[in-house]
Amino acid sequence: MPLSQLLKKHPVVAAVKDAQSLEVAIASDCAIVSVLYGNICNIGRIVQQIKQAGKMAFVHVDLLEGSSNQEVVINFLKIVTQADGIISTKTAMVKAARQQGFYAIHRLFVLDSISFSNIEKQVAQSQPDLVEVLPGCMPKVLGWITDKIAQPVIAGGLVCDEEDACLALTAGAVAVSTTNHQVWQLQLGT
Repeated sequence: MPLSQLLKKHPVVAAVKDAQSLEVAIASDCAIVSVLYGNICNIGRIVQQIKQAGKMAFVHVDLLEGSSNQEVVINFLKIVTQADGIISTKTAMVKAARQQGFYAIHRLFVLDSISFSNIEKQVAQSQPDLVEVLPGCMPKVLGWITDKIAQPVIAGGLVCDEEDACLALTAGAVAVSTTNHQVWQLQLGT
C-alpha cells in the first residue's frame, strides 16, 4: 500500500524513545513506527522487531547514537537494516535518503515567523516525501504550512490527546506523530 494511503487509513504514527515504548507500539494498531532512539549496534534489531510486527519503520538519523551525522549513516542503514525511511532535520540527510531509495521525512521546527518563512526554501532543497512540523499542536500554523507546500504534513511534538490530534488532522495534516501511548489507541483513520 502506498505511504499516502497507509497514512490516510492509519494517521497516528507511534514515535518511540525507548525499548518499553517500542513494545507498546508494536502491540498497537499504528502502522508506522518512528524510532527516536538507538545506536549503530542495536538499530538493526529495533527495526527488525518493527518489521516482524508488519509495520513500517522510520529511523530518526539525527538521534542515532554512534553515527557521525554524515550521509554515510544513510548507507549504513541501507546495508544493516530493513528500515522503510528516515527522519532528519538536515537537508543533506533527507536528499541522501531519497537517493538510497528510502522514504524521507524532513522534520522542521516552527518556532517563529523566520522559521515559518524558511519552510518553502528548505522543502524545495530537500524534496522530502513528507514534512513533519513541530510542535504539532498549532492548527492555525499547520493550515498555513499545508497551503504553502505540496508535500503532505505530519504534525509532531506535543500532540498530547485526542483533541490535539483531531485539530491537527482537521487543519490539513495527513497524520500525527506522538510518543503518547493513549493517542496511539485512537481510531482516527478512514
